[in-house]
Amino acid sequence: MKILGIVLIVIGIVMMVFRSINFTTEKKVADVGPIEINKQEEKSVNWPLYAGIVVTVAGVIVLVSGNKNKV
Repeated sequence: MKILGIVLIVIGIVMMVFRSINFTTEKKVADVGPIEINKQEEKSVNWPLYAGIVVTVAGVIVLVSGNKNKV
């Protein structure tokens, strides 16, 4: 449980720092014999700031509750 808590905390902090991920996809528009036409589209995935906060808090709760069970 300790590792899960630490991973959640790290992911939550990264989510708070980087509010979105941008990536490019390539889509085939036409394929006529030896000629192929492709189109590149830029897409992004965004999440709100509170999502990172919730993940971080969940990681802290998992980390603390995992330590209480061993004592």
